[in-house]
Amino acid sequence: MLTFNEKLAIIESFKELTRKDVSLGRVNFQYEESQAEKKNVVYHLHPNGNGFVYAGNIKGYSTDNKGMVNIREFTEDELKTIIQQSINSLDVVNPNEDELSDEAIEETWINRDKQSLTLINEEGMWNVYAGLNLDGTFNSYGEAAAYLDEEGFKRL
Repeated sequence: MLTFNEKLAIIESFKELTRKDVSLGRVNFQYEESQAEKKNVVYHLHPNGNGFVYAGNIKGYSTDNKGMVNIREFTEDELKTIIQQSINSLDVVNPNEDELSDEAIEETWINRDKQSLTLINEEGMWNVYAGLNLDGTFNSYGEAAAYLDEEGFKRL
């Protein structure tokens, strides 16, 4: 696990982020040029190493109800990747998930054993298939992506 100071150094390397000190020694970092309403990229980075990064518009991460991902156990590469993805996601105004069209969207997800699952938007539901077999049905893309992430799959 990276220390607070190591995480701080990584985050501060993103010159487009502005540091905002908050209570109890915690630190937020905001992306002031955000095209979305959201500005916090890093939220409540704590001296104990805990903290959150906004990933509400990023596929493949399991987020809380505010779109945040806990970064406590992230490696340097993982932290750099999610921060850059978060900044990129705030550069464009993304439609709400509910506003996604009903056209068929298909994604392949693979785990470290090279097993693959297919995620398909069908008639407003998100279905996960293992070959021709239905593995699960979800009400939203976020729920399906969270499930796949928890099962160790990453989107191609």
